[in-house]
Amino acid sequence: MDHSTDINQRHQARMERKKAFIDKKIAAADKEIGIIIVNTGNGKGKSSSGFGMVIRALGHGMKVGVVQFIKGAMSTGEETFLRRFPDEVSFHVMGEGYTWDTQDRERDTEKAQLAWQQAQEFMRDPAIGLILLDELNIALKYRYLDVHSVIADLLERPPMQHVVITGRGAPAELIAIADTVTEMAVVKHAFAAGITAQAGTEW
Repeated sequence: MDHSTDINQRHQARMERKKAFIDKKIAAADKEIGIIIVNTGNGKGKSSSGFGMVIRALGHGMKVGVVQFIKGAMSTGEETFLRRFPDEVSFHVMGEGYTWDTQDRERDTEKAQLAWQQAQEFMRDPAIGLILLDELNIALKYRYLDVHSVIADLLERPPMQHVVITGRGAPAELIAIADTVTEMAVVKHAFAAGITAQAGTEW
């Protein structure tokens, strides 16, 4: 037996064991229920992942609600694209820009509370299959919203409705009740090398 044949046979044996293990896990995961997904951390990609799930949900024929809590001073590519589908996507930009731009806690709190009212409307509608609450974690981090009230509303939503929450600094209370939590870490970012935010990659 030559070396390459031996490598291929060992690889096949490993993959057969792995397939058996994964198949067993899949068979055991038989619950279907709406889940809460939290994307947090300091790395790039939290909102991008959330909007990827919006597109995935649309591909499965779901109706989607989007609420942006912080962004809003400028239109994004996601907003421009998704507004082409008004029957499938209800898109609400409730922020007025980043907190370091607005510098007005009272105004930011008011806008966050209006945004949460819109989120509550979505969560009362079982026809909406997925809700993206973009940068909600920031509103919670700065206490523009009460985390316990937010969690109570999340837990009362329709049973098959999925919610995706993005933003740095997700509070521990939210992480505790979420079904899937991903923390994005920074390895390298173009901005650190003086490269400006550009259409198609950052907004």
